[in-house]
Amino acid sequence: MVDHRRSRPRAGVDGVHKVSRVPRVSRVPGAAGGPKRAQTRRRPARRTGESLVDRAYREIRRRILDNEYPPAHQVLEHELAAELDMSRTPVREALIRLKNEKFVQIIPRHGMRVVPLSLDDLRDVYEVLTALELMAIELLSRSQSNGNATAALGQAVVEMEHAVRDQDADARVRAIERFHRALIDHCGNTWLASTAYQLWDQGHRARMATGRLRTDLEQSNLEYRAVAEAIARGDVPAAVRHHREHRERTSRVILGLLQQYRLASV
Repeated sequence: MVDHRRSRPRAGVDGVHKVSRVPRVSRVPGAAGGPKRAQTRRRPARRTGESLVDRAYREIRRRILDNEYPPAHQVLEHELAAELDMSRTPVREALIRLKNEKFVQIIPRHGMRVVPLSLDDLRDVYEVLTALELMAIELLSRSQSNGNATAALGQAVVEMEHAVRDQDADARVRAIERFHRALIDHCGNTWLASTAYQLWDQGHRARMATGRLRTDLEQSNLEYRAVAEAIARGDVPAAVRHHREHRERTSRVILGLLQQYRLASV
C-alpha cells in the first residue's frame, strides 16, 4: 500500500523547521533532453563565535564584491536563507546592514537587489577616498605605529611588483588593498578608517572589473613605491603629493576603461 501522507519537516541548524529542498539542476551543455547534474553553491564556513547575522552579512557581501551577484542582481529572501542554511530572520538583519552601506536595495516581497555603482558614483567615491587617505598619511607621520606601517607598505609594494612580473592580476589587486589598508590601519583615527573601508569596498568592484585591462601597472607600482619611500624617510609633503597624483591618474584610467568597454556600472 502506498503511503500518501506528507513527510514531516526536519529541524534546521538554527532551530527553524524546514522542508528538505531538492538541489537545483542545470542541463549538461550539448545534451538536449539528456541527463542533468546538480549545481550546488558551497555553504560558507561559520567562524568561531560568529553569529548567524554576521555570517549572512559576510557571505552576501563577499558575493557582491566578487561579482557573484553582479550589478542589479536580484534574489528572494527565502532563497538566500536556503542557500545560507539558516532562517530568514538573520538574513533580513544582514540585508539591513548591507542596505545601510549602500550595497543592496531591499524590495518588499521581492528580496534584495544589488545596487549598481554608476561612473558618477565611482568618481565621487574616489574623490572622498583620496581626501581621507591624504589625511591618513599626515596622521601617520605622528603615529606611534609609523614603523609598522612603513614595513607593511614596503612589503605590499614588493608583492605588487612580483604580481606584475608573474602576470597575476588578482594577486596585484590584493597587494594594492594591503597597501591602502596599511595607510588606514596605522593612522590612528578609527572614524576615518571605518569610512574609508566602506568606500574602499565600493571601489573593489571596479578594480576587479578593470584589473586585467590595465596597461599601466609598472608605472602604478613606481608611484606606490614613491609614496612608501617618502613616508619611510618622513617626507610628508612628498608623500601627499605622490599619493594625490597617483590617485588622480589611476581614477582617470579606471573610469576611462569602464567607459571604453561600456561598463556603465559595476
